[in-house]
Amino acid sequence: MSAAVVVCQPMYVYRLAFDPAFGRFSPGVLNTLDAIEIVFAALSHEVRRHIVQLLSHLGGELPSGYLAKRFPHSWPTTTRHLHVLEAAGLVSVRHEGRSCVYRLERDRLRHIVGGWLALLDPPTPELTWRSPGPRSVTKGQQR
Repeated sequence: MSAAVVVCQPMYVYRLAFDPAFGRFSPGVLNTLDAIEIVFAALSHEVRRHIVQLLSHLGGELPSGYLAKRFPHSWPTTTRHLHVLEAAGLVSVRHEGRSCVYRLERDRLRHIVGGWLALLDPPTPELTWRSPGPRSVTKGQQR
């Protein structure tokens, strides 16, 4: 059995799998569907979606204390939500002394969500599946 750790950077998601031959974790880029799954799981909670909206509408970068004051729950709960967004690569954190400033990673969000929306485009005539077999109803012929 191999253990796996997911590490997110602004544009890419990596899965670190334990390689027993080398006795360490080695990176492998997750495929697009795995990255989509991670991002949508992070956005599945309404508070995390609200955090993304706050970061988007209020300049893209906000301190954690400012974000925590916007919610009725405790500061540690807000911090946990921010860590989930950070693990999905949707926000990045910059430490300034004892405070943390969170920044929305718009390009990654557009890339992943836009890629998912592209999967919903209707097929073109070239991509429409046609049966290779004979048709069961032939026009103009009587039985």
